[in-house]
Amino acid sequence: MTATLIWILVALVAIGLYLSWTAGRLDRLHARIDAARAALDAQLLRRASVTQELATSGVLDPAASIVLYEAAHAARQADEEHREVAESELSQALRAVFGETEQVQAVREAPGGDDAANELAAAVRRVPMARRFHNDAVRAARALRRHRKVRWFRLAGHAPFPMAFEMDDEPPVALADRP
Repeated sequence: MTATLIWILVALVAIGLYLSWTAGRLDRLHARIDAARAALDAQLLRRASVTQELATSGVLDPAASIVLYEAAHAARQADEEHREVAESELSQALRAVFGETEQVQAVREAPGGDDAANELAAAVRRVPMARRFHNDAVRAARALRRHRKVRWFRLAGHAPFPMAFEMDDEPPVALADRP
C-alpha cells in the first residue's frame, strides 16, 4: 500500500514538473514574441523615418517625394489593426519610386544622396529579417499552444493568442542590388 502511494506521488510530482517546464517554455516563447515584435516595430519605424527624411530632403522629384512622404506618414500613424496594410503600402511606394536603377543613381548623385540611399537600403533590408524572426517566434508559440496538455491545463494563462505580422516587405530591386 505504501509503495503504491509513493509511486503515485512520484508520478504526480513528475507530471507537475513536466507541466511546469512546459508552462515556462511557453512563457519564454511569449517573451521572445514580445522582444521580436519590439524589434520589428523599431525596424518599421526606422524605415518610415528614413523614407520621410529622404522625401523631404529635396533629392527626389516632387511627385516621388509626395508619394513616399504620404506612405511613410501613413505607416507611422496607422493604428494597430491597419498597420500591416499601411506598411505594405509603404513597401509598394518604395518599389514604385525605386523600381528603376536610374532613380537610385539620381539620388546617389545628389549632395548627401549617397548616405540617404545607403541608409534607406539598410532599413529596407532589415524589415524582412525582423518580420521573419517575429513570425518564427509566433509559429513556435502557436505550435506549443495547440498541444492538448497546454489547452487542458490552461498553461498559456491569459496571454492572447499570438498573431503573425503579415505584410508586403519585398524591397525595391534597385535598392537591394547594392549594399
